[in-house]
Amino acid sequence: MWNFDEVISRENSNCIKYDMREELFGRADVIPMWVADMDFKTPSFIIEALRERLDHELLGYSYRPDQYFSSLTRWISERHGWNVKREWIEFSPGVVPALNICTLAYTGPGDEIIIQPPVYTPFHSAVKDHGRKLLFNNLLETERGWTMDHEGLRKLITPATRMIILSNPHNPVGRAWRKDELTELVNICYDNGIIILSDEIHSDLVMPGFSHVPVASLSAKAASITVTCMAPSKTFNLAGLSTSSMIISDPMLMEKYRKTLVGLHLHLGNIFGNVASVAAYTHGHKWLEELMRYVKGNVDLVTGFCREHLPMIKPVPPEATYMIWLDCRDMDMSGQALQRFFVDRAGIGMNEGSRFGPGGEGFMRMNVACPRSVVEQALKQIESEINK
Repeated sequence: MWNFDEVISRENSNCIKYDMREELFGRADVIPMWVADMDFKTPSFIIEALRERLDHELLGYSYRPDQYFSSLTRWISERHGWNVKREWIEFSPGVVPALNICTLAYTGPGDEIIIQPPVYTPFHSAVKDHGRKLLFNNLLETERGWTMDHEGLRKLITPATRMIILSNPHNPVGRAWRKDELTELVNICYDNGIIILSDEIHSDLVMPGFSHVPVASLSAKAASITVTCMAPSKTFNLAGLSTSSMIISDPMLMEKYRKTLVGLHLHLGNIFGNVASVAAYTHGHKWLEELMRYVKGNVDLVTGFCREHLPMIKPVPPEATYMIWLDCRDMDMSGQALQRFFVDRAGIGMNEGSRFGPGGEGFMRMNVACPRSVVEQALKQIESEINK
């Protein structure tokens, strides 16, 4: 029903992914496979809802209607088995703003916040930009894949530790954390009075055979210390509408968040974000299932091609997200040299792994949420340069 093979020109649309290539990579002709932004059309049922709203030619101040909340709670219940109450939901103009709002709401200058690198770069800045102390509890790379270091976390915590920011599912290593892994994390944080700020923006983007577990859904204990960030932006390619939802069941945590949000005057949101969110969560199930089948095909293409033609590059098959964590350590290059190889020689713009923090050295992050022909071309360009 939906044509994910269609190649759509995004140039000259003020698109960060395409129109800033010269600025970011030093050349404007790289295949952009970096920022978590899909090259597929936003689904027609969302575009139609936006067009219908535009027929009413007044765009003044607005509020979130009942459908905003009911569509979200129904979506979460049906896809993740978590029954969320309306009063637990608050707005954020994006998950990255939410990370910063929560840092201000729940911690003070000098307080410690833990992240688990290699992890999404705004986690780092949300801590450091506000005068908080950043602590690393590095993920462990094991024969079973990347895991959380629970024992290391216990040893790292001090009386000044106030919060941990969790990537669930994890960006960039692609883990969909299991119930037992998250339960152990909750037990450690609960026993030490630590808030879990759970970034679950990729929660809908799980590969076939895997599932997403919202941290706060595990137990009353988990819910009492967890602040959850969710959004339709990655799932339906709506990042430009700056609309996300916070789910906070603990009244005290909600009060602190809301006070900070309103104090910064970021609570109103925008008309089109509201409309798109309702349409996405009301009509998006079948589209999402088709999307993930297509993305899985792209992942399989990359893993199979590398195994056959590029054995020095070992993709880490993602359990969730449309990003692939490429292990390029056998290429024996520094991070800077890797970036220059892929940009200057292969003509591919990706994220260099060390930018995600300790443990990311020698890796590259590849976005495969694009037509298969683009993935094929990128792989052929890499193969051509490596074989020279």
